[in-house]
Amino acid sequence: MGTIKDYRNMVEQPWGRIFYDLIYRQLTIPNDKRAKILDFGAGFCITADHYAKDHDVTALEPNEEMYELRINSGDYTLIPEGIDYLKSVDDSSFDIVICHNVLEYVEDVETVLNDFIRVLKPGGILSIVKHNEFGKVFAYSVLNDNPKAALDVLDKCTENTAFGNRNVYSNENLTDLLADEAELKEIYGIRTFFGLSSNNDIKFSEEWYRDMLELETRAGAIDEYKKVAFYNHLIFKKK
Repeated sequence: MGTIKDYRNMVEQPWGRIFYDLIYRQLTIPNDKRAKILDFGAGFCITADHYAKDHDVTALEPNEEMYELRINSGDYTLIPEGIDYLKSVDDSSFDIVICHNVLEYVEDVETVLNDFIRVLKPGGILSIVKHNEFGKVFAYSVLNDNPKAALDVLDKCTENTAFGNRNVYSNENLTDLLADEAELKEIYGIRTFFGLSSNNDIKFSEEWYRDMLELETRAGAIDEYKKVAFYNHLIFKKK
């Protein structure tokens, strides 16, 4: 199990940066109008910093070690709190809510989802990135040579990580919880291929990065590849 500092170093590497570049391609936010964006569990504020160039971004991150290591070149508002602050936000306050790789660590997922929908304006967008159990089986068995960990994923065992206990849940479960309030507009795959190669040296090549980003972009929109991607990106629109 790595540390938060290890993870911070990883996102600076090509195999960390490509994760975010894929999200930016999938979550297209027009820049002709400033949107109000809430980034819940903003981590190192990489996504918040990116969108703050053109939009009004509020980043919620309660983990002091993470926000002390944050990216801070943009004009976003950092609030070092989490779920409790979310409950204090007025209804229909934001155009977009972002929640990337956070719900796995939330005890009461349904309550948090309800708050996301509540603070969204009608027609607002909810962007959720989550671990995908089928992709994790590939990653553990191929990249890490760890079939035991892959079996644990199949058996839906809870993982212990640097960020706490992590649960993996299905897209169907998430969609069912939001069915009354939001429409699922799209599902994408993220990290279908680039994480399966242990040859990190080649990943510093600009040619590799360009071609892999294009490959991941195309594959992430194809159903068969979405099913085995390490992450899934679900985009909902509030009814």
